[in-house]
Amino acid sequence: MKEEYMLLAIEEAKKAFLMGEVPIGAVIVYNDKVIAKAYNCKEKLKCATKHAEIIAVEKASKILGNWRLNGCELYVTLEPCPMCASAIKQSRIKKVYYGLSNKDQKNFEVIKSIFENDFSNPSVEFSCGYFSFEIQKMMNDFFIEKRK
Repeated sequence: MKEEYMLLAIEEAKKAFLMGEVPIGAVIVYNDKVIAKAYNCKEKLKCATKHAEIIAVEKASKILGNWRLNGCELYVTLEPCPMCASAIKQSRIKKVYYGLSNKDQKNFEVIKSIFENDFSNPSVEFSCGYFSFEIQKMMNDFFIEKRK
């Protein structure tokens, strides 16, 4: 895990925060080079699937000219939801680093199940706990502001 990439994901999350979006950012790295950055755009684009991870996968696929993102790593500020985990697995991303768990054990079990090896797709390695204090503070600040 390279801290610089998670810090870039946090910068993306800050962009979402300033736009009134849930502050989640994602960065995809290939051969030690950032090829895609994104943040949540559900409100802006009026589309439930415009999570940071999905947008980053779409951008990386365009850059590489392939839906298979073999050898890529994803850095994201919050544990992926099941929709994003499925997109990550389908795109063949090899490793996911996320900053903060959403503390929902059922979500974690679903994500773990999705990321495991199956007959048609390789497993996705994942680990958590990078800059979690900073990310938790940003999430708390966002929801405090939203509730005013």
